Amino acid sequence: MKANGDVQERKRNTGFPGDISCENLGIQDITLRKEIWRNTNIIVNCAATTNFDERYDVAFAINTMGALNVLNFAKLCPAVKMLLHVSTAYVCGEGTGHIMEEPFCMGKSLNGTYKLDIDSEKELVDEKMKELLVDGRREGIAFAMKELGMERAKFYGWPNTYVFTKAMGEMLIGQFKDNLPVVIIRPTMVTSTFKKPFPGWIEGFKTIDSVLASYGKGKLKCFLASPELVLDVIPADMVANAMIVSMVAHPYQPCDRIIYHIGSSLRNPLKFSSLRDFTTRYFTKNPWINKNGKLVKTGKVTMLSSMPTFLCYMRIRFLLPLKGLYWLDAIFCQHFKRVYMDLDRKVKVAMRLAELYKPYLLFKGIFDDKNSEKLRVAAMEMGLNVDEFGFDPKCIDWEDYFINIHLPGLVRYVMKQ
Repeated sequence: MKANGDVQERKRNTGFPGDISCENLGIQDITLRKEIWRNTNIIVNCAATTNFDERYDVAFAINTMGALNVLNFAKLCPAVKMLLHVSTAYVCGEGTGHIMEEPFCMGKSLNGTYKLDIDSEKELVDEKMKELLVDGRREGIAFAMKELGMERAKFYGWPNTYVFTKAMGEMLIGQFKDNLPVVIIRPTMVTSTFKKPFPGWIEGFKTIDSVLASYGKGKLKCFLASPELVLDVIPADMVANAMIVSMVAHPYQPCDRIIYHIGSSLRNPLKFSSLRDFTTRYFTKNPWINKNGKLVKTGKVTMLSSMPTFLCYMRIRFLLPLKGLYWLDAIFCQHFKRVYMDLDRKVKVAMRLAELYKPYLLFKGIFDDKNSEKLRVAAMEMGLNVDEFGFDPKCIDWEDYFINIHLPGLVRYVMKQ
């Protein structure tokens, strides 16, 4: 960008520190708040904590109450045209079949067993925190709150704290939006950029990337996934394009609450078997160089298509040898203690990760995107440059994308950092 363009860009964009877990987004200066209210036309909420097993108090404050705080702030803006809220397609839980672009009803749990009362959940969080603080167990607060989040999520039918708190955030928006036009974007698994700002840009490990990186570094021997199941991924810039197009299409059109699935499983499905093949080919041709300067050889990965199969594999491959090592260590006066503890830790981490990622690696649903297709048509009718603002997954050649864009980007921008 030219120097004068840079100046103009700074004039248009002004940043303010804030906190969506607080009322008025944490903006204390009333003069500043009034200025923002007066000059805001569209509000976009992308803020979230995406850790699957986040502390319940943290996830509830950001993903649930944060959504309500943003909504309340938006309703104070007299010129606001719409609120764009970014959620996740996996608020559906461990769905199967065709998953439609439908809003949540307030208080409806996924398992249909119990009515979900968000006020009661807030009280539960507050009471648990007080209890932990009174007991003086500060060092155990994080663990206890993580356990509480997973417990509450599973009680109502969600697989983890992240999607549970995001679903409650959607419920609050739907319940209290009044006449404010709301658009909810639900992306699937977001991967590196397809085109913009350049192909392969990525920041940090995303959902599937830790698995791909572990394979590239020679650390992955088995993988919890069924070869024929579909993995729904979508490049980050396509999600951004969908957001931009929705902001152009909706501000001057009446809408209640529109949901958009931004994914690929319906129109351009990618099977796990294909992803495995692409990853194997890439790291065979471009082996990872470890810290000792040696090339890492990667072999064939065993794909385990169910949790019982995975547990059986782990028991035979690791748990039985680990038990033998335990007794050997006892016989030789803890001579193998360090080796045993290291292997024991790695096995426990692998088991926990498998449990956390299971809902996504064994996911059997297909995300319908009829609303998103209508938005793509609307974009063309409005004369938007489809090449510049496109988000049609059908234009992606998955083989080319993973071998020439995503995996090189993962290595360059994440694994080497």
